[in-house]
Formats: sequence, structure tokens, C-alpha cells
Amino acid sequence: HLSETYVLQARFDNIGGLKVRGPVKSAGVVVGRIADIRFDPATYEAVVSMNIDGRFRFPKDTFASIYTSGLLGEQFIGFDVGGDEKMLKAGDTVTKTQSAVVLEKLISQFLFNKAAEGQDTK
Repeated sequence: HLSETYVLQARFDNIGGLKVRGPVKSAGVVVGRIADIRFDPATYEAVVSMNIDGRFRFPKDTFASIYTSGLLGEQFIGFDVGGDEKMLKAGDTVTKTQSAVVLEKLISQFLFNKAAEGQDTK
């Protein structure tokens, strides 16, 4: 029997390859699913709605980060729990977020830095 769920939202600058129905995890355990992803044209951010299992409550200062399973696996949202005594409730927004690390961006920055280092030695 499915327990009731409640909705939390989070805003990200970049969600990478995050998909609807993707997992929301805490301590590696699935605690919810991504319900909806939309673009906010006013802030240029992605707004992600998550259905969280009603058995679980998370502190207000919980950090929502986008992670990738393995090197090229699916992306998911991970909750890193804070220490606040107040809990997030249905409809709340997780304010502390960390966007997806875009592998291509990291590689191009690395290559750019390497090229710049090579020019310094001349």
C-alpha cells in the first residue's frame, strides 16, 4: 500500500539530464520521485516539483543537489539533510540547491585551462 505523498519544490540554474519520474534520494535511499519540471521565464531557472513519501520529513535547511548515478547513469536529486528543527511541509520550496555538474562544461574548462597553462611557459 502506498503511503501519502506531499509536494516539495526546488529551483536550479541547470538540471542537466534530470527527468520526470526520476528518483529523489536521501542517504542513497529513494524517498520520492520527480513529478514535474518547468522553466520559470522570470528567473530563467528550472522549477522541479517532487512527490515525497509522506513517512519522511526533512529539515528546512536541507540541501537538494543533482547527482549522477555512476559516471553516465541517470541523474537524481539527493537530499543532504540539515540540522534545522523546523521541517519542510507540503508546498514548501527547498531553498538550498546545487545544480547539475555538466560533464561537458567541466571537460571544456579543464582543456581551456590546460591550453592557457601551455601558453604561459612560452
